Amino acid sequence: MKKMYTNYIDSFTGLSKEIWYLSIISLVNRAGTMVIPFLSLYLKKDMGLSETDIGSIFAFFGIGSVIGSWLGGKLTDLFGFYKIMVISLFLTGLCFISLQYIHSFWGFCIGILVTMSIADTFRPAIFVAIKAYSTPDNQTRSVGLIRLAINAGMGIGPTLAGLIIVMNGYGLLFWIDGLTCIIAILLFSYLVKDQKVKPSEIRSKQENLDKNAVYKDFSFWIHFFICFLFGMAFFQLFTTVPLYYDKIFHLDEFKIGIIFFLNVAIIVVFEMPLLNYLEKQKIPFTKYITMSCILLALSFFVLYQNFWIGILIVSIVLMTLSEMLGFPYTNRFALNRAKEGLEGSYMAMYAMAFSIAHIFSPKIGLAIVDKFGYQVNWLATGMYGAIAILLALWLHKRIEKGL
Repeated sequence: MKKMYTNYIDSFTGLSKEIWYLSIISLVNRAGTMVIPFLSLYLKKDMGLSETDIGSIFAFFGIGSVIGSWLGGKLTDLFGFYKIMVISLFLTGLCFISLQYIHSFWGFCIGILVTMSIADTFRPAIFVAIKAYSTPDNQTRSVGLIRLAINAGMGIGPTLAGLIIVMNGYGLLFWIDGLTCIIAILLFSYLVKDQKVKPSEIRSKQENLDKNAVYKDFSFWIHFFICFLFGMAFFQLFTTVPLYYDKIFHLDEFKIGIIFFLNVAIIVVFEMPLLNYLEKQKIPFTKYITMSCILLALSFFVLYQNFWIGILIVSIVLMTLSEMLGFPYTNRFALNRAKEGLEGSYMAMYAMAFSIAHIFSPKIGLAIVDKFGYQVNWLATGMYGAIAILLALWLHKRIEKGL
């Protein structure tokens, strides 16, 4: 027991203070993220929208995410990550507060589009910040620590959100989401100082740097499609999965929050020691990415069995293990692949893969549910993971050849 405790503590050593500050900020921000996990239920129950309309709103969510990710990468390469993070989170807070006052379908489509266009400029910026404040030896653990903070926050958020919804409805959640964004960025600006080095200045010193290098990197495009398929499957967790829990197993929001909390608890307890161990093994990132895709596919295939409530636990555990490998190592692959001075562009492409998945995953998933039922959707979703496995194996062979 003492050795396990020592190993757990060791997994957090050697990380920079800036990474710890980013983690604290992420914890505060994500603890307040209460609307997103229950957005599909809010749109269904409070606004009375159909599954098709909900899918359309999530498509606008994804389009906004794509715009924000692309714009965030460009702006980060021009002005650096610091300014983009500060402006993005502050304005996102105001947007979330405003969303509760929109009650029409098209109004909410436009509102969520604007909100996500602003919110996801933050994503490429924080990825570049991770690279700036970590070393090659602890980069994976730096990503892991911030993910741990995000997941711990999201464990607190949905669990409390479920209780708040049962007692007071959804309105208060929008205020909490908005205010925590603003509090998080005030903390960031106080704790972390701007480096005042613009990526554009770095690029000016590199005569032969191709500004379009990311678009010509074929291996990175394979990685892009792996991340897209991973997102197509994983984002079902926030759309069709809560509806499935509600309709088939008759779980209320609080019980759904408890299942989400299990996902977070596993990550908080096991992810950092796991990444610390794997970081020492010197195994290619692509092998971990392949394993994450296998676990993700299995997590949805097992949901085909809907006669035993325990299968929900089996599924969420498999999905969590996939997440613990998938997100840190797809992120690390992208960071390693990024050329100096173009980190924003590379990380924007990485973020856009998931953003595009946000457009298609809910729309396709909810349309399949509407026409064919949940079980067919789980088979289709599992196939996203299966295709991703094949692409990950191909990527692994290319990287071994130095391509």
